[in-house]
Amino acid sequence: MTGIWFQAALIFGLALIAAMIAARFRISTALTEIIVGMSARALFAATVGAEIFSAQEPWVKTLAGLGAIALTFLAGAELDPDVFKLKWKEAAAIGVASFLAPAVSCWAVAHYLLSWENSPALLAGIALAATSVAVVYTVMMEYGFNRTDAGKTILAACFITDLGTVVTLGLVFAPFTWKTALFVAAVGAAFVGLPRATPVIFAKFGGRPSEFETKFLFFALMALGALATWAGSEGVLPAYLIGMALAGSVGRDHALIRRFRTIVIGLLTPFYFIRAGYFVSIPAVVAAPLGVAAFLAVEMATKIVSVYPVARRFGSPHKDAMYTTLLMASGLTFGTISALFGLSNNIIDESQYSTLVAAIIATAIVPTMIANSRYLPRHWLAQDAPPPVARAVREDKRTLVEG
Repeated sequence: MTGIWFQAALIFGLALIAAMIAARFRISTALTEIIVGMSARALFAATVGAEIFSAQEPWVKTLAGLGAIALTFLAGAELDPDVFKLKWKEAAAIGVASFLAPAVSCWAVAHYLLSWENSPALLAGIALAATSVAVVYTVMMEYGFNRTDAGKTILAACFITDLGTVVTLGLVFAPFTWKTALFVAAVGAAFVGLPRATPVIFAKFGGRPSEFETKFLFFALMALGALATWAGSEGVLPAYLIGMALAGSVGRDHALIRRFRTIVIGLLTPFYFIRAGYFVSIPAVVAAPLGVAAFLAVEMATKIVSVYPVARRFGSPHKDAMYTTLLMASGLTFGTISALFGLSNNIIDESQYSTLVAAIIATAIVPTMIANSRYLPRHWLAQDAPPPVARAVREDKRTLVEG
């Protein structure tokens, strides 16, 4: 057991370093955990040996998988149904535009410029088209935009884009057999049945120190995840759909979501993101930087070409439309999930994985920095926030923005 406790201590030590960096520079913790994982591999390889962290140990893979599934569920569960009903046309249009053109363009870059085979190129297109809810939600929370209708619309658009990623990943790479048909039927039944059954079950058995609600959610996610892998798919695929289905019930129970998020972010996701970063070979990226640069340039360019006109079409002024576009260009969570899915299933090799994840990390940093430095829509808070907040914005904009 000594080795296991050492591995766990190593993960949480790296996670603490990542948390301090994230707090210092106000960036996504998920992003810093991936970067710390990358840096740790380079440091260990140059000193004590990269094998000091056993990233392929079954228990590490299990906890990392749990983290990915639970985080994906949270992303779906935090969709605001009321805002989506009100702004569904705008959110759907922006979300679809944010996925289709970048996916095709990044596939073309991988296939024709980098000479990747068709399957790795398709995976690259899907991964780079995703928008990171983790990054966007962090930005929304930091500036208070998550309380505004405009911010909630952007988050809803993120869900549409990521839904396209989840569905396309399953359709393209999951073999369609009788097992797949059974899996689709079970997910469909859960999507319809769980929103009706969950509130009734929680009302009868929940509200106790036994944390029945959390156990129930993990049971449903693990059961559907097992069915997904049995059918040759990926456990995160049903998790996102179930999260969306329960957004109107579980998603509105803020205390439950807070407790669930504590378990997921505090215990599980460090295993996922640090492990994902640990697979990235920095020397391989440095030796072949063309792929990273090409992916970043094409992803940002196609997001601007496809998303900006749609945002303008729905009445956003230039500055607001650019801010929306650049946030929709920020990738991370679903991109790395897709990349790790490809690596685990031998769709891409380690060199391609390193290039792809490095490009995804770049899309998490560059568009967000440009958006916040040049196009930050401070007026959203003054327009949409309740009167006390609006007065605070007018009285001290600097304090609110920095806080």
